[in-house]
Amino acid sequence: MPRDPTQVALAQPQLCLGQVRHARLRPVHHAFSYGIYYLRLPVRSMGQRDFAARLISRNGRNILSFRDSDHGDGRTPLLQWITGLLAEQGVHDADGEIWLQTMPRVFGYVFNPVSFWFCHRSDGALRAVLCDVRNTFGERHFYLLDHGAPIVWGSELTARKIFHVSPFCQVEGGYRFRFMRSKDERNGSERHLARIDYDDSEGTLLQTSLAGVALPLQDRLLAAALLRYPLMTFGVMARIHWQALRLWLRRVPFFHKPLPPSEKVSR
Repeated sequence: MPRDPTQVALAQPQLCLGQVRHARLRPVHHAFSYGIYYLRLPVRSMGQRDFAARLISRNGRNILSFRDSDHGDGRTPLLQWITGLLAEQGVHDADGEIWLQTMPRVFGYVFNPVSFWFCHRSDGALRAVLCDVRNTFGERHFYLLDHGAPIVWGSELTARKIFHVSPFCQVEGGYRFRFMRSKDERNGSERHLARIDYDDSEGTLLQTSLAGVALPLQDRLLAAALLRYPLMTFGVMARIHWQALRLWLRRVPFFHKPLPPSEKVSR
């Protein structure tokens, strides 16, 4: 039986501190990792409310900010947009919390290679995951991970690659996703892990992961994250181009960008 929403405490926005890892296996081994922080926002619970912390604003100027227009279609309220998209794709029971995992703007700038929408049922089960993937050419594509039933944490989900991301990978093969979470019984904090492996015609080519510990979205924690990574989002774009240069210098094959796909959802 669905829960009575009046009897459930509203979920609170979270700050996650963690690490990104990336490893290329062929034709040369190339790996890197770096620290990062990101947000996990309970879209249904938040509604149109702003954040309680002073160092971050919603749809306003601040050191850190989150703009609704950076997500969804840029116009429709976020909850209306995601529930509408799910309904169009035949997912009608994601009536619980929907968590948007994404990086904030830092001094007004952000580039999110991928944002995740974790869509739950009212009983708490994970029903579907929407991956919003973007490239440095200003294009984006949505991969909807849904197999018609609740998703078991840690199980493997797949999607065929149809969107150009890196000039050092062809648009072929597919992705394998695994999402995991665990709870620290000592302090109640949650650890989240997203793994994305890319396979081409020869097997696994890339192994990537994003891991983080969820903390309350509080000013002291935001300040600590800013001090540790003061220009994080600028660094994301800089690192993308730096790693691309390193691959080019190591003579990894380069593939020109194909004609862009329309912004659509694939499964």
